[in-house]
Amino acid sequence: MANLRDIRNRITSVNNTQQITKAMKMVAAAKLRKAQDRMIQTRPYANTLASVIGCLIQGLELTYPLLRETSEPKRYLVIVVGSDRGLCGGFNNNLFKEVELFIANNFENGKETEGLSLITIGKKATAHFRKRFYSIDAKYPGFFDQLEYELSTSLMNDVMENFINEQIDEVYLAYNEFKTVIAQNRKVEKILPLRAEDLVEADIDKSVQFDYIYEPDQKSIIDELLPKHIKMQFWKAILESNAAEQGARMTAMDSATENAKDLERNLRLKYNQARQSAITTEISEIVSGAQALSDS
Repeated sequence: MANLRDIRNRITSVNNTQQITKAMKMVAAAKLRKAQDRMIQTRPYANTLASVIGCLIQGLELTYPLLRETSEPKRYLVIVVGSDRGLCGGFNNNLFKEVELFIANNFENGKETEGLSLITIGKKATAHFRKRFYSIDAKYPGFFDQLEYELSTSLMNDVMENFINEQIDEVYLAYNEFKTVIAQNRKVEKILPLRAEDLVEADIDKSVQFDYIYEPDQKSIIDELLPKHIKMQFWKAILESNAAEQGARMTAMDSATENAKDLERNLRLKYNQARQSAITTEISEIVSGAQALSDS
């Protein structure tokens, strides 16, 4: 009977877990809808702005600070966009492995490269890279608790200022791009210095030359749009990562709910078998006792 009691306790525990994972799936689905709306509204503006910047600076010999390329870069910054909470499958670990692989393949001494530092966004990214003794310049745990454009702008203003002051030679951004609810694209992109060929959309015929008239002048427009483009691309990556996180969490919780259902079904089957065996044993003992009494 103790075995039956243990099985009943496990069934109760699994049922409670199932209710929690189901509730978390519904919460993630609601957050995903809002995150997708913000992301979809931002994508066209950010992509068009990138294309406009690309057309502006293409073929021009500009000395704008954000376009500065160093022949022998020595100072690198990698911004890693993780999440603040877990229970979202391989959302974080897959991206972190991609970042570590990128660092190992692109820097001679890997994480020991002199001048290599990270900015970690989200508690999971901070904990992961701190535990592995990476050099972390700045940490932003709780970044997604209040997801505001002003916070991302403040962060990028500091990064651009360090780049302009030549404290950084190259800046990379690592994040999960939203593809579908069940899939994400892990991306590590160079965001500074800017290159025209990386900004112009692939479907534009680059052999066609346009003669634009700029008002007030081309340099003034570039001065205004370049910083805005950098901040907008970072904000877009934040929104993509947020939507991808909610999609990954919803998928993980759905899978956990289904696994809990299967486990509960197996436990109930085991419980019924054990109960039937116990009843059969009791009947056999009763019959045996009655037979012994009748024989005596």
